[in-house]
Amino acid sequence: MKPKGVFIAGTDTGIGKTWAACTLLQALRAANLRATGMKPVASGCEETPDGLRNDDALALIAASDPKPERYRDCNPFAFALPVSPHIAAAEVEAEVTLPPIEDAYDTLTMLHGDAIVVEGVGGWLAPISDSLRANAIPRHLQLPVILVVGLKLGCLNHAQLTARAIRSDGCELIGWVGNRVDPDMLYPKENLVMLNRSLAAPCLGVIGHGVEPVTAAASLREAADAVRGLAP
Repeated sequence: MKPKGVFIAGTDTGIGKTWAACTLLQALRAANLRATGMKPVASGCEETPDGLRNDDALALIAASDPKPERYRDCNPFAFALPVSPHIAAAEVEAEVTLPPIEDAYDTLTMLHGDAIVVEGVGGWLAPISDSLRANAIPRHLQLPVILVVGLKLGCLNHAQLTARAIRSDGCELIGWVGNRVDPDMLYPKENLVMLNRSLAAPCLGVIGHGVEPVTAAASLREAADAVRGLAP
């Protein structure tokens, strides 16, 4: 049976998409599902003897079971400069295109896993080339979306705009995850109440500040159940 895929979008860059994706992978594994992570596009990679490697992609691989056989199947587009991918690609005369991403995703579907967790780059409309935005990936792969909301001042506006854009682009928003990126945020419960009222999608869990994915897996049990319930 073909694995179930889900796309992890974020309200912005630096709000914990990787943390949430790794936590979801651990939650899926705790539910006795085999799950593999993917980071199609990454900038800010380090040069290693084996080529460019991205910390986020490596974290996803570490949290995966089964693991990709080749690094490039997790991260087909890796760039050194820590800038927007369309700029980082242009600096090395490269361009992010969808066919290699689809090929890598198709390779992961043959690992005999139950789910594939695909992490986006930046926010929903982050440029990945002159003609593509990050939203092109879930649209092309036809993946439902889980939105990671970085819980901090301004998150209410960012979350509502992103949810509206996801739906406007024809993608299914199956739920959202709160990530406490700011431990000093004032009135966090009140913000969560407003997010529940405003997003018209279920909250699938809230990750505590700095809680490691293995430990936080229980907080995303509902997210794992949502992925389990997806059509293959």
